[in-house]
Amino acid sequence: MEPAQEISWFSTGIVLNQEDEQDITSKKLLPSDSDFDTVDDWDFDVENETKNHLYVTPESLIHNKKSRTSSISSLNILKDFGNGFRKLKGQKITIQTSEIECANNGKLSTDSILRLGGQNFIQSFESSVDHPFVSSLLSISEEDSRSVELVECLLFCAEKVWQKQYDRAINLLNECDKFSSKTGNPVQRLVYYFSRALRERVDKEIGKNSTKGLEIYGMQDLENALRSINQCTIAVQDMPLCQVIKFVGIQAIVENVRNSKKIHIIDLEIKMGVQWTILIQALVTHQQESQSPFEYLKITAIGNTQSRTKLEETGKRLMSFAESLNLLFYFKSVIIEDIMDLKKNDLDIDPEETIAVYAQHFLANMIMQQEKLDFLMGFIKGINQRIMVIAEVEANHNSPVFVNRFIEALFYHGAFFDLFEDCMKNNESNRTTMESEFMWQGIRNIVAAEGEERTIRHVTIELWREYFKRFGMEEMKLSNSSSYQAKMLLEKFSTRNSFTLEMNGNFLVIGWKETPLNTLSAWKFRKRSISHGACFFTL
Repeated sequence: MEPAQEISWFSTGIVLNQEDEQDITSKKLLPSDSDFDTVDDWDFDVENETKNHLYVTPESLIHNKKSRTSSISSLNILKDFGNGFRKLKGQKITIQTSEIECANNGKLSTDSILRLGGQNFIQSFESSVDHPFVSSLLSISEEDSRSVELVECLLFCAEKVWQKQYDRAINLLNECDKFSSKTGNPVQRLVYYFSRALRERVDKEIGKNSTKGLEIYGMQDLENALRSINQCTIAVQDMPLCQVIKFVGIQAIVENVRNSKKIHIIDLEIKMGVQWTILIQALVTHQQESQSPFEYLKITAIGNTQSRTKLEETGKRLMSFAESLNLLFYFKSVIIEDIMDLKKNDLDIDPEETIAVYAQHFLANMIMQQEKLDFLMGFIKGINQRIMVIAEVEANHNSPVFVNRFIEALFYHGAFFDLFEDCMKNNESNRTTMESEFMWQGIRNIVAAEGEERTIRHVTIELWREYFKRFGMEEMKLSNSSSYQAKMLLEKFSTRNSFTLEMNGNFLVIGWKETPLNTLSAWKFRKRSISHGACFFTL
């Protein structure tokens, strides 16, 4: 599969005939035939839309639209997805499962319902479509059938928003409102938040106050929303995904620094710092077993004035924990308002220290600000670190084409809503908080915002690889111990049957029912690397 390809999920230039319109409107959820006249030419460039670009300007999009062709049918791409086009494709890591499959009482997964909804959407334009899920339509439950229709209604709504047919979009949104709910099944909850984001987008376009979008949880920005979540509880008790990222990331660091006398960790966004309790325990155990000389562990956390108090609290907790294990530990917070203000002197680096850098879900936040991301990577290269561990979202939420971005986000968040349903069934409060704060803010930003307001711009493994090459970075192979650590962690949970692990090159990809969600990778800088200009890469 070609890297960073943009895919169109909807047909281009197809006109609905009267029979098609009658077929669609016979469905219970969908309004009158006046809402489905034609499908305009959506002008997708499925091959070159964002290749080698982490950030695409609106001007470049306008230029590309003039020269686009529809040489690849989006119908075929939808069929490819049904066959696992966007599923995990690398070397699988086998997770031991129980003989009793967790089949959710015969219910379809959220992913399967989304694909069936997409199939129905396509079939409304072309009656003879060969798709791997066609036969299953005859045997699904009444609840799943209603969920499929709800997804189809949402897709038609996204189409009308893209075509700027706002009156029809509002009619469809009203239908979504009737059958979706923030307390329903995963599909109903997913459609609830996506339809709210679509309504907010429509309200912005027509100059109306976005009352429906605002009334959910107010105008909290993403950072404030995240602070309201008990991240420690979610990560440690409820979220196997978070545990894999933390334990495997720390395992990679330990293997590269454990024989050093002085260890210096630079955490670009420390949050609660739970991961460093794992490192502290591992270093104490290694010191006891090997009797190797060890002087201290130092952690430097980067933050701004808004996070100052949280950093201080995290530092105190880690200091107390290290003291309880008789490990000499130093903690320092570096407060800067702009990453480009970061200076090497701020880090108090001892020449004898072995340095490791940790970036969990941080770099993607800077995609819109290429000069700052470039500065940061050059800065890290200059401090002579031994290893850099990076965890990021594995999805393309950076397409300049709204409908492509919408579909990517729908399937990605759909996997999470399905995951939450299974992993948090005994913690309804945490699940509701995760969906209503964290997931909602992400959906809202991806769907309703454009330009500089659209700050969530995740990209895929292939684009990160190309970008890191600019700075002479090389992927480090994660050890067998790291893979074993991930495997053993997931096998402890009752939902282990649904988690998937694979190696994509040296990236560890963690997925839910084979939908990729997150990646973890380790990097080092070549001592002699090519100049930036020799490998130009535009964000």
